[in-house]
Amino acid sequence: MQVKELAQKARSASYTLSALTVEQRNDALKGIQQALKAHAQDIFEQNKLDCAQAEAENLAFPLLKRLKFDEGKLKDVLDGISSLISLPDPLGRTTLARELAPGLNLYRVSCPIGVIGVIFESRPDALVQIACLCLKSGNAALLKGGREALRTNRALMAAMEEGARGLLPEGWAALLETRDDVNEMLSQDDSIDLIIPRGSNAFVRYIMDHTRIPVMGHAEGLCHTYVDASADIDMAVKVTVDAKTQALAVCNAMETLLVHQDIAAAFLPPCAAALKAKGVEIRGDERTRAIIDCVPATEQDWATEYLDAILSIKIVDSIEEAIAHINRYGSHHTDAILAQDEAAQRRFLTGVDSAGVYVNCSTRFADGFRYGFGAEVGISTGKLHARGPVGLEGLCTYKYHLIGSAQTVEDTVTGRVKYTHRDL
Repeated sequence: MQVKELAQKARSASYTLSALTVEQRNDALKGIQQALKAHAQDIFEQNKLDCAQAEAENLAFPLLKRLKFDEGKLKDVLDGISSLISLPDPLGRTTLARELAPGLNLYRVSCPIGVIGVIFESRPDALVQIACLCLKSGNAALLKGGREALRTNRALMAAMEEGARGLLPEGWAALLETRDDVNEMLSQDDSIDLIIPRGSNAFVRYIMDHTRIPVMGHAEGLCHTYVDASADIDMAVKVTVDAKTQALAVCNAMETLLVHQDIAAAFLPPCAAALKAKGVEIRGDERTRAIIDCVPATEQDWATEYLDAILSIKIVDSIEEAIAHINRYGSHHTDAILAQDEAAQRRFLTGVDSAGVYVNCSTRFADGFRYGFGAEVGISTGKLHARGPVGLEGLCTYKYHLIGSAQTVEDTVTGRVKYTHRDL
């Protein structure tokens, strides 16, 4: 089926989806959950074939790590669906109620965006998370995963379609498979309401430059942790190691560590030892190398998202220098300060221009599931509509309902009806 036809079917399905009750949408999610369990072995077998081919083709380590879909990944996916089912309905929520004039009431009510196209990397679990988030929020979805996960994605999509059969309109979700499909999708501005690309800044920019459809960019994650002079050293070591090593090939892993000069001599040796014990290669500026043994860092290191066991470290003279470095080199994803000084915490929270700004905790918390959103379609580093992990709320917009009793604008002009603008 051509992409144009798939987009048109999704548009038609979106109207039906928007009118389904939350119970009907949850029943479909339960059906998908059961089908994924029933077809688990086939999904695992298809994933093994994808992984074997990826290894033979020397796929980059971060992508290869994301590609694996085993029992652990399936459990995470199923838990995510259960979490989604338990969440309240994001649709039909009244966020404003106002009397404009006697008998004339205005309501702002949440509703689905419509049809969402999502382009994502090699993670097959993202296919299920995104499709289910779109379903719960009443949106139809066109989904394009990486070529390296094609067999796994086909198996997952087949299971989801089976689980939702008879419960959802035909065309509620579709899998796109080729680069040509992506380019064709970008031209369907009469059927698709939003494009969400997950990838590098260059990739997101390419999508923006080649479509008239609104784009919610999920760009790279060049995350920082800044260790302030007031930080507790033991806590700072613990959080730093987690931010870098808890998972390497993810967008919320720390890539650059900034350390205040007044704490560097006490903090860096135990931190470096803990990082090296986890297999991390450290690249440091000149002042860092005077304290610990590490590889020289270059200017390019400050602008690199490694997605690997590599960390760059820079010693800074002040919190202002740390903030300026983050705002210059970072991707506005997630950045953290480790500090006991509350004034420093406040300065960092207001000064860093990122979607997530943390105090005394790991950047790895930047995740829709950990935020209680059920899951996420991505982490938006933009500032319009949705920012940070994009869950159910980020996949909704709103419409205005105006309920009257024969009022006309002429009545307000002549004074027969007077505006009250009273919140209800």
